Amino acid sequence: MPLDQPAYHSAATILESFTRVRAASEALARPLSPEDCMLQSMEAASPVKWNLAHTSWFFETFILQPHAAGYRSYHPEFGFLFNSYYNQIGEMHPRPIRGLVSRPSLEDVYSYRAHVNEALTAFLEKADEDALAAVTGLVTLGCAHEEQHQELLVTDLQHAMSYNALKPVVYEDAAADIRHAAPAMTWRRMEGGVCDIGWPGGGFAFDNEGPRHKTYLHPFELANRPVTNVEYLEFMEDGGYDTPDHWLSDGWDMVQREGWRAPLYWRKADGEWRRYSLFGEREIDPHAPVCHVSHYEAAAYASWAGARLPTEFEWEAAASLFPVEGRFMEAGAPRSPAAAPQPQDNELLQLFGDVWEWTASAYLPYPGFAVADGAVGEYNGKFMSGQMVLKGGSAATPADHIRVSYRNFFPPDARWQFSGFRLARDIS
Repeated sequence: MPLDQPAYHSAATILESFTRVRAASEALARPLSPEDCMLQSMEAASPVKWNLAHTSWFFETFILQPHAAGYRSYHPEFGFLFNSYYNQIGEMHPRPIRGLVSRPSLEDVYSYRAHVNEALTAFLEKADEDALAAVTGLVTLGCAHEEQHQELLVTDLQHAMSYNALKPVVYEDAAADIRHAAPAMTWRRMEGGVCDIGWPGGGFAFDNEGPRHKTYLHPFELANRPVTNVEYLEFMEDGGYDTPDHWLSDGWDMVQREGWRAPLYWRKADGEWRRYSLFGEREIDPHAPVCHVSHYEAAAYASWAGARLPTEFEWEAAASLFPVEGRFMEAGAPRSPAAAPQPQDNELLQLFGDVWEWTASAYLPYPGFAVADGAVGEYNGKFMSGQMVLKGGSAATPADHIRVSYRNFFPPDARWQFSGFRLARDIS
């Protein structure tokens, strides 16, 4: 649910955003075979085909059906097949077996997308000012929702492809040979005090980013960059996965139960660590931010290093001092995380892009948060339990999708997202 209705936009402006976002999703799927698009490797992931259809279902369900007079749904059963978790809309196909939906075909799903695109375009081109005002927020939400699913398409596909013995190259990485040393880790002092947290207004935001409110922060220090692969290797080689000393109880249980010995997608071959991504399997870049670690692993490393994870409020207060610039997904093309650049003065590096950063904060409502009425209110609020907040976006996040106030959230054991972390320390 959007936090607020964005300012009035012309039909041409709305259509430009809609067309661009829809095209980016299909560009991500273009190199894939129908078989690739069927894969579902775990309950938490979804097939590419489902992502392409679900994002179309969203526009159809929340905009076309209630607002476009005479609109005819593409297929009467698609509402059941491609509803995700909107209980107020109706029943849905079980999430764990989305990969078994061989019909409709991928071709049918593309026809469904074209049907929705054509209908929404025609509706917006003919809409008067009142109709545009009624749907502007919903179309903007639908575009932001599809951008979220573009990132999920990439991360879910990578998880599925990692089981392929051929370790396939799915996308070309334009920066494959660009490697450099990361700067030394330094610390920036933050004085704390009363800080404003949350969406400040202007443009679009999700409802979980507000209301804006004040919180008190004690003085703290924040690392100038995320923890790197080579630094994380030191933790591994020092028995990080072998002793419970630095682990949260649930995290240590996961290490024992799942046999974690390294970040997800890492494999040791001929004495060297390699990592699989959608660009194929390669030697790890020692200076790139460590990626695909859980909150449990991030917290264990921080304890081992004599530090801690920042709260989401510390992270946001520090990040608000810098522009939202970083290494994000280009239109229709994912990227790989890269080493931080050399700093200018005492700046904080890679706050945005490259890897999502785990925080120490549970995903909870801000003071004054209220779930919106209707099915669209199920977008964020009902997930505020048992999850942790991540900030900043990643190399798999669309470039225009991130704000300082953006709150991502995943269970603490999740590793298949582009998740890393930076350290914080208290100031006595």
